[in-house]
Amino acid sequence: MADRPVGKGHARVQLGAVVDEETARLAAGALLKERDEVGWDGGDVVARRVERLGAVELAVRPLRDADPGLVRGALLDGLRREGFGVLRWPPEAGVLRQRLAFLRLHLGDPWPDVSDDALHARVEEWLEPELSRARRRADLARIDAGEVLTRLLPWASGEAGRLDELAPERITVPSGSRIRIDYSRPEQPVLAVKLQEMFGLQESPRVAGVPLLVHLLSPAGRPAAVTADLASFWEDGYKAVRAELRGRYPKHPWPEDPAGAEPTRHTSARLRR
Repeated sequence: MADRPVGKGHARVQLGAVVDEETARLAAGALLKERDEVGWDGGDVVARRVERLGAVELAVRPLRDADPGLVRGALLDGLRREGFGVLRWPPEAGVLRQRLAFLRLHLGDPWPDVSDDALHARVEEWLEPELSRARRRADLARIDAGEVLTRLLPWASGEAGRLDELAPERITVPSGSRIRIDYSRPEQPVLAVKLQEMFGLQESPRVAGVPLLVHLLSPAGRPAAVTADLASFWEDGYKAVRAELRGRYPKHPWPEDPAGAEPTRHTSARLRR
């Protein structure tokens, strides 16, 4: 026996008696349901067949042949909850996403939006058929995010072929070195390079028309100056850096006119040979 006060969403049991399962099934057979439940729980896909009498679970069994559509829905739910980090992101995949974010910010269409929200909205375009073949988290972890992201590149317009031109992974500096660009800040990517390797360059290098933020490094590899206007630095800022560092690193060249000097990756002794 139970009562439920007016306006309340729950009842209070005042008198009850134990009923065995067989009796419950006979008395409330209309409430007996069996259904397959597939969802993302505890960090992975959980598939089970559940028999219920009303709200009471009578039996639960693992489901080994779950409906692919239900599994796919559970995987999508997992991606929404935990993010695309559940995929495999080798270093080059993360760099590709950063390069695309840079191009989207500065050039717009047809370069794709690769934010989490945008990737969820277009998941069928770039994560199929891998998603349809996956059954659990471990399957997602085997998907190379970089490979599948390339499906979002603007192939139809032909712009995809300009990716390395507009947002190259590396740039050649005056010394001849190929230096990697850091796109983790899409507003203004960073080029970290030894100061002596930039001698003779009159203007800051650009990608897609955007000047790189150049971190000019000391011979020890520590930032000696940061600039997006190299010509201005040679004229105004270099003298202070030269005065501070040439005594500490006498084996390296510190010319008075860096804008007209020969770039090098070597020490002064190596240059005199």
